[in-house]
Amino acid sequence: MINLTNREFYVIIERDEDGYYVGEVPQLKACYSQGETIDELMVNIKQVIRPLAKIVLHSWGKGKG
Repeated sequence: MINLTNREFYVIIERDEDGYYVGEVPQLKACYSQGETIDELMVNIKQVIRPLAKIVLHSWGKGKG
């Protein structure tokens, strides 16, 4: 779970056939990332969440989400 600006985002983590960890945030469309370790995955997924979360939270504030 990642808390970003007082919002919580859950990350579903799986390991692919090449040994990489792949993460998905179900609350955000097209929010995926990967890493060789879980720590690397979490750093990478946060970089993806930040811009997507700003867009989604902005649209929710306007009643579009």
